[in-house]
Amino acid sequence: MALTIPEREVLVPANDPVEDAFFAASAAVPRGWRVELIEGQIHVTPPANGEHEEIVGNLNDQVYEHDKSLMRYTGIGLELPGAAGLDRVIPDVVVAPKGSYRDELEWHDPAPALLVAEVTSPSTGGNDREKKLRGYARAEIPVYVLVDREAGTTAVYSEPQDGKYGRSVQVRLGQKVMLPKPFDFELDTAEF
Repeated sequence: MALTIPEREVLVPANDPVEDAFFAASAAVPRGWRVELIEGQIHVTPPANGEHEEIVGNLNDQVYEHDKSLMRYTGIGLELPGAAGLDRVIPDVVVAPKGSYRDELEWHDPAPALLVAEVTSPSTGGNDREKKLRGYARAEIPVYVLVDREAGTTAVYSEPQDGKYGRSVQVRLGQKVMLPKPFDFELDTAEF
């Protein structure tokens, strides 16, 4: 019995070699792998491990318990204004009003996002700490939560303006950290 990979429709632009390579890589990787275009560079990431997914699940649960009207999306692609054209990223978590993202699109406008979250891995930590931080601020996403497993911290960035976050709060994993409005509740990182 032969194994086949389900087909995915991928639109390939014909005028930019980096985007051509990005879309070709996106079409070629197995499901579960992430292909992102961040500041002009293509990044391919394997599926997350169990600890990573537990943190994502716990964060999702806490947001849901606080406000059941918001949707927590995982695996949603966002198009961000980038330093070298459009960035295409797949945050670990996107929180937005229900119905914000349509199934037929692979890449979405970040405008409805109220919060994005990333959980670092050794292969993605640098992007999460620097390049994605800049991209989410440029897109004016109100809250960015960075769970840095390697550093043992959780940082909450807010008040984006002029391509930077104006406020950041960092705590050690195991402590609580306040999520600013529109959330306005303490995120308990003890479960992370």
